[in-house]
Amino acid sequence: MLSSSYCIVLQQPERFIDHFVLQDLDDLDLFGGFASDSGTKPVPRAAKRDRKVAVKADVKKAKLSAPSPKVEEIKEDSVDSKNDAIDREDAEMGIKIDAPKGFKPMLTDSIVLDTETTAGCKHQVAVPVDYDYVPLSEHQPPAEPAKTYPFTLDTFQSQAVKCLERNESVLVSAHTSAGKTVVAEYAIAMSLRDKQRVIYTTPIKALSNQKFREFTEEFGDVGLMTGDVTINPTASVLVMTTEILRSMLYRGSEIMREIGWVVFDEVHYMRDRERGVVWEETLILLPDNIHHVFLSATIPNAIEFARWICQLHKQPCHVVYTDYRPTPLQHYIFPAGGDGLYLVVDENGTFKDANFNKAMASLTDTKDNAGKAAAGGKGKAKNTGATSDIYKIVKMIMDKAYQPVIVFSFRKRECEAYALQLSKLDFNSEEDKEVVDQIVENALEGLSEEDRKLPQVEHIKPLLRRGIGIHHGGLLPLLKEMIEILFQEGLIKALFATETFAMGLNMPARTVVFTSVRKFDGQQMRYVTGGEYIQMSGRAGRRGLDKQGIVIQMVDEKMEPDVAMNLLRGGADKLTSAFHITYNMLLNLLRIEELNPEYMLERSFLQFQHRIAVPELQRRLAELSESKNAFIIENEPIVDEYCQIRTQLTKCQTEIHAIVTQPEHVVPFLQPGRLARIKEDEVDYGWGCIVNFQKKLKGSKGTISANPQDVTYIVEVLLLVTKQKGVSSKPVPFTGKGTGKDTGEMVVVPVTLQSLHSISVVRIHTPNDLTKPEHLRKVEKSIAEMKIRFPDGLPLLDPVEDMRIQSTTLDNLTQRVETLEKRLYAHVLHNDDSAKDAFAQHALKAKVLQEIESVEKELKKTNTVVEMGDLKMRKRVLRRLGYTLPGDVIDLKGRVACEISTGDELLLSEMIFNGVYNDLSVEQCTALLTCFVFQEKSKEMPKLKEELAAPLRQMQESARRIARVSIECKMTVDEEEYVEGFRPELMDVGHAWCKGATFGEVCKMTDVFEGSIIRCLRREEELMRQMSLAAKVIGNTELEVKFAQGIQKIKRDIVFAASLYL
Repeated sequence: MLSSSYCIVLQQPERFIDHFVLQDLDDLDLFGGFASDSGTKPVPRAAKRDRKVAVKADVKKAKLSAPSPKVEEIKEDSVDSKNDAIDREDAEMGIKIDAPKGFKPMLTDSIVLDTETTAGCKHQVAVPVDYDYVPLSEHQPPAEPAKTYPFTLDTFQSQAVKCLERNESVLVSAHTSAGKTVVAEYAIAMSLRDKQRVIYTTPIKALSNQKFREFTEEFGDVGLMTGDVTINPTASVLVMTTEILRSMLYRGSEIMREIGWVVFDEVHYMRDRERGVVWEETLILLPDNIHHVFLSATIPNAIEFARWICQLHKQPCHVVYTDYRPTPLQHYIFPAGGDGLYLVVDENGTFKDANFNKAMASLTDTKDNAGKAAAGGKGKAKNTGATSDIYKIVKMIMDKAYQPVIVFSFRKRECEAYALQLSKLDFNSEEDKEVVDQIVENALEGLSEEDRKLPQVEHIKPLLRRGIGIHHGGLLPLLKEMIEILFQEGLIKALFATETFAMGLNMPARTVVFTSVRKFDGQQMRYVTGGEYIQMSGRAGRRGLDKQGIVIQMVDEKMEPDVAMNLLRGGADKLTSAFHITYNMLLNLLRIEELNPEYMLERSFLQFQHRIAVPELQRRLAELSESKNAFIIENEPIVDEYCQIRTQLTKCQTEIHAIVTQPEHVVPFLQPGRLARIKEDEVDYGWGCIVNFQKKLKGSKGTISANPQDVTYIVEVLLLVTKQKGVSSKPVPFTGKGTGKDTGEMVVVPVTLQSLHSISVVRIHTPNDLTKPEHLRKVEKSIAEMKIRFPDGLPLLDPVEDMRIQSTTLDNLTQRVETLEKRLYAHVLHNDDSAKDAFAQHALKAKVLQEIESVEKELKKTNTVVEMGDLKMRKRVLRRLGYTLPGDVIDLKGRVACEISTGDELLLSEMIFNGVYNDLSVEQCTALLTCFVFQEKSKEMPKLKEELAAPLRQMQESARRIARVSIECKMTVDEEEYVEGFRPELMDVGHAWCKGATFGEVCKMTDVFEGSIIRCLRREEELMRQMSLAAKVIGNTELEVKFAQGIQKIKRDIVFAASLYL
């Protein structure tokens, strides 16, 4: 590892000042070079920071014009030779793929010391092997503490403070509202006492703004750096987003010389799939002499994270963990359509099985409920029944004086619809209304008269006067902050919010309500995880005010008891690495002489988690090997031969089934009355009768998609299942005999196309009304009669003869099945009953061998650097596109791309060098850049004028080129998906705003939420600043000025209204 003074090599490019934000800081060198504390002389910028830049046009042109092999040209029998050719090409280009000589994985040579758990607080510490550690019990507190409090600290707070006083890093893992900020405040006070500076990082700008206001009141000398705004950057306490700190480290900011502590708030955000890598980059780049305070929700593997920090910076890292809640919680279930609450977990954490069963039994198993569960939350309130349930719950809460209440929904439009259902209720007194009016007036006074009359503002004001609030990302930022202030002041009694309200903001309530415990996570509908539930439910219960907090789940479908218990009593989510390589990271590392990308990979938390898994994997491998050796199978070679045939036959049949159940093949045969055999997750439900099918969009919000992969089909099948008295939401196949009047019942079960195991040519008559028991019995009887009529099995649809599927693959698979069946029937063990035990033993042994292979693969991974394959491919892409030269030397295009982090750095850089922006007006540039910063979906795709459509086509052509080069370099990239990721929905909005349209006018041009438009334009302003700097790198003054003018035109009115916290 580098020494604590490694940051002396982080020299910066030409000194610059952001004159768009830091207008009054012309003399401040924010990103200046600096020397180490050891007295080493500063290294000249040109000599160390940037690798030599060669810009010979003929060299670049020659390299870029070389023909690149196409993936589609690779034949199956030439993959190895293709790989060899690419590797030879890499060698010729000078691309360094493997780790450098002497490169060794970071060893996990830390020692974990456990101490006793006292008063619900657990303390552990990871220390380097050669560190002279003094136990906390022997700690001598200072005569004058850095900060005193008017209350007695909790055990976990006092333990953490002891760690700080010893100048040792600490991770504080505790529930929401437990008081973690106390530890951060002490670290800040200690830094000020010791004449050091301290950085406080947050995952989002809104939280940075709040912390800035909070710390300014407490400490006075506080600065803020978020990208949107910079205030007092020379302050002793700097609040910033983690992305800003990462940028400072890459550029070698002089500020880092003076930093003693860095506080990372909400560090569990590191597992975020998209932005989590920023935390890892930052922690890896921080100098070793800086100490850290990590504030986190409860994470079960906290000591694992501490060991990583210990290894990374060769310093102790403590873990102070508590799952103690100052205010205990009671968890209730409200069944949809019900009239009462059921206490399912009391304040002692005891699960009430009897109450849970009563709650589930009260749910009505109707088709309407099933449809409601399947379609729940697609952008609107679920139905009038759900909203009336909300009305009943909130009214009951107010009648019992359990307010304030936070009602969590996972859709923005649901929040608004539920709030409007309560618009006739009034929770505020006349005195409260006057205060609300005054706060609203003060908050809006900086807006123009027209902006004050925006529909969103006008619609929400009456609700606020009644004590009802809404909080989600689609609101105007000013309204969100105003609502937060009103809630803190106790002037909002019922707040309808999305889950983002649970992150960071210290705004507890007495009661929390979940309108659903299922959410769409961008890929599928699923139950919220234990960690998500803990984070949101943790808002219930105000310390010192409430005896207990109340959590209410609205449930509209039956839950398995184990699902409910995992949700209500399950542990928090583990902290897992989301590390992945980005081009911005790779290019920044390539331009630092003493660092390389392998350095970052090897020190990542992802690599560390692989390494520490070795002992457990080795133990598991030994167990499996022992189990494998215990099997004794008579005539094993013959048995193995027979089983191999069966395995191959099953594989071919599975592939045939996958072809047959493709929508274009099977949907025409889903007529009502057709018999089908249903198998789902290895459970055979037998033959049933198709009733209907529905076509749905995967995770859509009502958007229209022409892509067949975005469509899924749900088939409603009438099946005979076991009549259940319990609470299971999953039907159980009926295995009894007879008509099943006592223990079986006919139920319509929704299944996917893949669950259609067999489809018969037989169709039976189905009554129109399947709600009548006699009609259901008639269908059940008809199915039973068909089984008797065809004792050898119901005749099936032939894929070729009946379904008319024309597929060479299907023909080959069918022939293969015929061949394997002949071999199977001719085998000596076929129909040999005496071999059944041998087959069973062979199946068990095969499972063990499969597990052994899996564990061996995992062990092999631990001995290699993770993500090395991705690094190899990305280096190849950069080389072919001209961002680097032989020997991984960064080229001019690479330096340009280093300036861009808010949008796709490769595509934006390509467009600069292709001259796309040169002939565009300022307004056209502004419109085009919205495609890089708008990430939501809109129901309406605008019809663009040619002046906008033309640059969009140019951008898409450049995107396709990058996608094709990436594919040629063996990266897994879907060309269409990549191109469609740049969304043009707000191009006309950006164009109109840049031309001077009012905010009200641009809002009428789209169905996108007002808050989303503002977020897009603010991110675009940040991107335009980066584009201006990128243009400056290549000396294109005209383009630099064009982007600067764009900033001036969009930076106005309500879009850039100052935060109420500043």
